[in-house]
Amino acid sequence: QVQLVESGGGLVQAGGSLSLSCAVSGRIFDISIMDWYRQAPGKERELVASITNGGATNYADAMKDRFTISRNSAKDTVYLQMNSLKPEDTAVYYCRARLPLSRTFWGQGTQVTVSS
Repeated sequence: QVQLVESGGGLVQAGGSLSLSCAVSGRIFDISIMDWYRQAPGKERELVASITNGGATNYADAMKDRFTISRNSAKDTVYLQMNSLKPEDTAVYYCRARLPLSRTFWGQGTQVTVSS
């Protein structure tokens, strides 16, 4: 089992920045990849960024120049630094852990609201 708790969401003006955190507990060393997803009202959940166990990162095209995914050395916290935020970035942001055998775990999400 893996437990994920997101934090750091809130209200920010367009052009501002926010840093989200995902606290990871449980079978941390079984995790292959950590993802950040987001879901805007009326839209499907979409992948924002990923970081592998080896530290390789991947981003959705719309976010790659503005968002940065990282983690601490203990691998128990994953971050999403979001800069130059736009109103269309408004969504609930979730972290997800991917383990072998297609096992996945999700956090409860944190709301990010960007005002124009």
